[in-house]
Amino acid sequence: MNTPKILAPAGDTNSFLAAIAAGADAIYCGLKIFSARMEAENFSIEELARLTKLAHSRRINVYITFNSIIKESELDKVLNILKKLCKFVDFDALIIQDLALLNLAKKAGFNKEFHLSTLGNLTFPAGLKISKQMGFNKIVLPREFTIDEMKNMIVNLPETIELETFVHGALCYSISGRCYWSSWFGGKSSLRGRCVQPCRRMYEQKGQKKRHFSCMDFSSDVLAKVLKNIDQITTWKIEGRKKSPHYVYYTVKAYKLLRDDPKKKKQALSYLDYAMGREFSHYNLLSQRRMNPLDHSSETGSGLFAGRVKNPAEPYFITREALFPSDLLRIGFEDDQFHDIQKVTRAVPKKGKFYLSKKSKFRIKKGTPVYLIDRRGAELGEAIKLLGGELTKFNKISIRPPLHNKTDNKVKKRPSFKLKKSKNQIREITLSRGRTKNKQKATESGVWISSQGYSIKPSSRNWLWLDPLLFPEEEKKCANYINRAIKKGAKNFILNAVWQISFFKKPQQLNLWAGPFCNITNSVTINILKQYGFSGAIVSPELDQETFCSMPTKCELPLGVIIYGNWPLGVSRIISKELKSDQAFKSPMGELAWYSKHNNNYYIYPNWVLDLTSKKEQLKKAGFSLFVNIHESIPRSIKMKNRPGLWNWDLKLL
Repeated sequence: MNTPKILAPAGDTNSFLAAIAAGADAIYCGLKIFSARMEAENFSIEELARLTKLAHSRRINVYITFNSIIKESELDKVLNILKKLCKFVDFDALIIQDLALLNLAKKAGFNKEFHLSTLGNLTFPAGLKISKQMGFNKIVLPREFTIDEMKNMIVNLPETIELETFVHGALCYSISGRCYWSSWFGGKSSLRGRCVQPCRRMYEQKGQKKRHFSCMDFSSDVLAKVLKNIDQITTWKIEGRKKSPHYVYYTVKAYKLLRDDPKKKKQALSYLDYAMGREFSHYNLLSQRRMNPLDHSSETGSGLFAGRVKNPAEPYFITREALFPSDLLRIGFEDDQFHDIQKVTRAVPKKGKFYLSKKSKFRIKKGTPVYLIDRRGAELGEAIKLLGGELTKFNKISIRPPLHNKTDNKVKKRPSFKLKKSKNQIREITLSRGRTKNKQKATESGVWISSQGYSIKPSSRNWLWLDPLLFPEEEKKCANYINRAIKKGAKNFILNAVWQISFFKKPQQLNLWAGPFCNITNSVTINILKQYGFSGAIVSPELDQETFCSMPTKCELPLGVIIYGNWPLGVSRIISKELKSDQAFKSPMGELAWYSKHNNNYYIYPNWVLDLTSKKEQLKKAGFSLFVNIHESIPRSIKMKNRPGLWNWDLKLL
């Protein structure tokens, strides 16, 4: 019988110790930079060195998350950090999304396991073979998967590849690796761990204000017994590196019971209720009974809902939970002006009255929700104290720059690959959905192959674009279309996940480009793709000017760029039933957007276009040779706004 590891999150030292105290089998945590949860406190290398020794003394594995995309200017810095990490921390695995980390970590001396983050978006079985060839040992499955889709993934699972699935925690609206919302609305990329959670905010459509994109949490709870029967799923992952030690402790304890002693499910569920999370659902786990996490009337702020503010002049609330000294309360949502964190200083019984501080600069509104976000109960507090004492037995390390000559400490300069520039090499594509209606004679035509149920007749003249989301049930249909297209003479394909290269038996005989949804931001990744048969790469459209212009001369493949068009805020499998398609909705800052359904997924578009046409000559001089225009059908009710569409060009991609 399979006994999956329980993988606990840790965003700070106390959470790490809480995971140990609860009996986790493994802990994942990140550095203070280059992590997909940069808003967590995270760890220094010095801290991780001692914590890892403590975890190993309890036979607990430690996985380091290095799952940010890496900009060209950061490659040398990343290599130096990895060298220090490998030298001073005896960790067990590296969790990554950017393929550049495969090469950089090996250069740094890393010789253990690579785990592909869910941000890497490996969502269909055929891609697993390529992931093995690249060197991955474990794949983190999407949270959007059903149990049936998980079972489809294991049919031809390569030896040495293990699967990991989330069993509990927060849900993002967009599918991991397919969200650009935070970056579009202010240069803070979710792919770099800087997400400001715009999907949690209020949006208005036709006078109805609601948190239309704010999901309930996910919990497999009693369905964990079904997951346990899938032997190839070797790890159960709990989301929550921004959560409290209390949350970590009780979720780990709950899933240990659900795994080891299912008869105690009532006790396990009480632990989950006590863990101070949002209301949760099974989401898509059961194919026959999917649950839309947007269909709820509950509050979706993080933490345990404790009550609502009454009498703003002398604000108080009637608590739905007993409160204890040192409990932390959050007043309102993070995007409220009067949002505040307050500590409980005295015990308050359930249904008791708790008065709030009036120090806030802004007046608290009546009805504002209050959440219990942290608690240091006696049991957990004592456990953390004891483990903290054990931690002091491990000597602290001090990491200082080596006393070498400056030339000895430099990373070897990467070679430049000067691309020949000629007018014949510059190509331009106009991408549309459905049958091509390219009126721009100077450009070539591109088409999404999934449009109209893969029924569009393939043409040898078109660039055929694969979807950025491809789930197991669609794999065969997509593969069959590609084979038919190749027999008809098609040679030009855009792949929007690197794993889609698995559909091509002889890639060297075709013109296969990595598409913009591959989120490529550096030359090391591109040079890896060349080894697997890619002919070129369209870089991520959320880059800044410096990164755009520094990449081409470092790459062994020609590069492309989205020069103009409708780029989504995010792509999802779900939508609120209260939102109408192809009609505008408004953000708190007045930005307008709409959603359209394409294939089986929902795309959210802002009412302004990405527009780098004014930078085209600069991009040509930098070495870009393929320019793409994307045209989506704009609903009649949507009025496009005339605003600069430079995105992060003049910003630093954070």
